[in-house]
Formats: sequence, C-alpha cells, structure tokens
Amino acid sequence: MTAPMWHAAHGPLLTHQLGGEIMANSNSDKTVSVGLVQMRCTENPDENMARAIELTREAIAQGAEVVCLPELFRSRYFCQSENDAHYALAEPIPGPSTEAFAALAKEHGVAIVVSLFERRAPGLYHNTTAVVEGDRGYIGMYRKMHIPDDPRYYEKYYFTPGDLGFKTFETAHANLGVLICWDQWYPEAARLTALQGADILFYPTAIGWHPEEPQFHEAQQQAWETMQRSHAIANGCFVVAVNRTGFEPDPTGNGGITFWGQSFMAGPDGAVICRAPADEECVMVETFDLGRMARQRHGWPFFRDRRIDAYGPLDQRFLKGS
Repeated sequence: MTAPMWHAAHGPLLTHQLGGEIMANSNSDKTVSVGLVQMRCTENPDENMARAIELTREAIAQGAEVVCLPELFRSRYFCQSENDAHYALAEPIPGPSTEAFAALAKEHGVAIVVSLFERRAPGLYHNTTAVVEGDRGYIGMYRKMHIPDDPRYYEKYYFTPGDLGFKTFETAHANLGVLICWDQWYPEAARLTALQGADILFYPTAIGWHPEEPQFHEAQQQAWETMQRSHAIANGCFVVAVNRTGFEPDPTGNGGITFWGQSFMAGPDGAVICRAPADEECVMVETFDLGRMARQRHGWPFFRDRRIDAYGPLDQRFLKGS
C-alpha cells in the first residue's frame, strides 16, 4: 500500500511586524527539503523495517534531502508493559538498521534520522536516535535524556538515561538537532540543542491516547503540539515532530494506546507549515528557507536578550525551601 502524499504549498513569507519592527520578505540562498514518515507499526520488526525503508524512499522521491522516522518504529511500542522478552528487540549502534539506512542515504545523498532501541551492553540499553548521511554513513547518535514512567509508558524499565548530552549534527543539508519524544516537554533541552546551531529540531515520537480517557484527548494533543511550537518560537528555528499512528494493544490484555498521528512541521514563528492526519500513514515533504531563522531572530531577538548571568539556579531541582 502506498501512503497518501500530503504536501502543502506555501507562498513567500509576507511582510509582517515582529517586535515593533517591520520585517520584509527576502530570499535565502540556503534551503532544505525535509521529509517526515508517519507510519503504523506491526508486531513484526522485519515488516516494520521494510515499510520504513519504503516510506523513506517515497519521501526521497518527493525531493526530501533530510528524512525523519518515528520513535522506535521497528516494533510496536513495547513499553506499555514490563517484559524481559522485549530486550530481544534491541540492537547495537552502529548495527544492522544503521547499515540499511546508511546504504539508502548514500544511494540518494540524503540524511536520515533513525530512532532505535540500542543495546549498549548486557543490561544497559538506551532509546537512541542515529543520524546517517550520504557518503559519510553513520555520523553519530543521541541518547534520550528524559525517560518517562507512566501507565503504558514504562520506559524506565527499559532505558538508561542518555549520557551524551544534547546533540546537533552538521550535515551537508542543514544542522540537525535531534531529541526524542518525552524530551519535547522540556524547554531546557530545546534551548541547549538550538544553542549548538541547530536549524531544525527533530522529535521522533510515540505518543497517543488511552481510549478509556476520551475526556482528555483533545487537551493532551493540543498541549503536545503547543509545547513544540513554543520551542520553534523561543529558539527561532524549525521544528519537526514525527509520530506513529494506529491502535496498539497493551500486551497484558488490558486496553492499549491509540497513537494520535498528527505529525507536523513548524516554522521559526511557531506557525504550523503542515500537519498529518490522525489515523493514516503518510509521507510529508516541505522545503524550508533557512534564511527565515535570521529574519525571525532579528525581530524577536530572544538569543540576544537572554540573561545568561542570571540562570545559574536552573541547575537546582527546586528553589523554594529544601
């Protein structure tokens, strides 16, 4: 089955007022075409891998120079339960999956953001995203720093918190800031990644609703999107959030998660450039004018006005009392 192709055409950035200044449209000599892959995941890792490669090829065929896949796409979201058998899904990085995507990246001269369950050593596992690019092959990894532990999101059982810090990867197409899912709720993570020169913040994600809690669905999804759009605004950069879609049952036989899809891309002003549907696989490709970042930051100079001399207490867990 071929995924629907979703593409929104956008005209030039109009003259608009930012921070009291009139910012006129100007053309950038640096653009990058970015693709995201929103997919359903089955119980079969080989099927998921083949589907991910197929959809990545579709994105490349549509002109994508950088492609991002959803979080832990090689399997269903196994963290709904704590089960020792799921450790068998882990693999080394670099390893078989990075080799497969590196070959695809070399074939087409693109960069690909690949989210994997990393087996670092017996008893030591990470939720990790690898970046591969063109002739360079595997160029590095980011290990998820913030690890949740909620009903049906029992990630602390599986994943050791990342120890590589926040990372931005320089590629021929753009500087790629890579974070993962639960990281998206933390402005500190977005800021520290953007301060390393990221043009785009990527968030491979697996997030959805508990079907038995419909009263919270709309508010949860809107909070998720709003939070990431705020990272685009606060840092004057692009944001790409890539979710999976479809219902995945809890392996214990009690309910499950309906992943809400709605992957999206946002510009440096926080406006949504494109958004995927809630319940369909799709490939989306958009071209980013990286010159928008400078124009946005000239009008909203948040980097300039940061009081870096006053933020020392941020290294404390809490400031009131003990």
